[in-house]
Amino acid sequence: MAKVAGGVEHHEAGQPVPADWGPPPKRRRRRIRPTRPLRYLALIVLAVLFVAPFAYMVSASFQPMSQMFRLPPNWIPDDPTLANYTGYFGSGRNIDRWLFNSLYISTFNTVNILFFSALTAYTFAKRTFPGRDFLFLLGLSTLMLPFEVTLIPNYIIMKSFPLLGGNDITGAGGTGMLNTYWALIFPNVSSVFGIFLLRQYMKSAVPDELIDAARIDGAGHFRIFWRVVIPLCKPALAAVGIFTFQFYWADLLGPLIFTGSNPDLWTLPLGLTTFVLPNRSAWDLIMAGSVLGTVPLIVIFFVFQRQFVRGISISGIKG
Repeated sequence: MAKVAGGVEHHEAGQPVPADWGPPPKRRRRRIRPTRPLRYLALIVLAVLFVAPFAYMVSASFQPMSQMFRLPPNWIPDDPTLANYTGYFGSGRNIDRWLFNSLYISTFNTVNILFFSALTAYTFAKRTFPGRDFLFLLGLSTLMLPFEVTLIPNYIIMKSFPLLGGNDITGAGGTGMLNTYWALIFPNVSSVFGIFLLRQYMKSAVPDELIDAARIDGAGHFRIFWRVVIPLCKPALAAVGIFTFQFYWADLLGPLIFTGSNPDLWTLPLGLTTFVLPNRSAWDLIMAGSVLGTVPLIVIFFVFQRQFVRGISISGIKG
């Protein structure tokens, strides 16, 4: 029992009792905002809208053609079958070559864009020169131009590239870079979106004091970029890499325009169009091929999911 002596409460052992000693304070109940359930409901509806087409594609890939277009749709196959997948690989198409082309072009473009976009973003984020912000805004404004606007100019440049594909020094007489891998790689050296995302991340996550310390130690610009900035930008690089790989893996229009007359350079999306026949489209094989084509994207996303989310969240903190 505690005793009171001289107006101060003491323990039996004689030690004073702290003034704030007493029953623990009651926990304050967290107030649930009325808009929170509505917010979660809206997110659930959006998630269902985005996931439903993919879920039906996976379900349809295990169904025969006679059951694929029933109304209401059969989300769970009554009698699942792998005939669509065996028919896809046994169709006589050059699927192995399509897979290699898609992997080669997507990987090559992703590596190119990551390196050159990061190099340009470092210049805009950490270097000072006249007209820096104007040039950045000028490049950023090109995001308003759709891909189709630059498609014809790129086609003319690829066709008229000098000393390639039978062209002379003036770019006439041949096909230039058309029907080669370079037609799908050379125009994609950098990405304005990648520059923007990486610049925002560098301004937020790479302190100027660290770069100044490296410069005092005698490091040059490229060494600072490669040894100091790049290791700190792995989350943003993962985000840009996933976006870039996904875009070029699913690209149909580019390979169709630049390499459409050379079947050896077709990619998976372009190869799937061969199953669309004039009188009968092989939707069972198209569904199987589409599911197989999305597997690499899903694997890459889940492998780099943590870096992807962190890179997206931090890139918008500071402008």
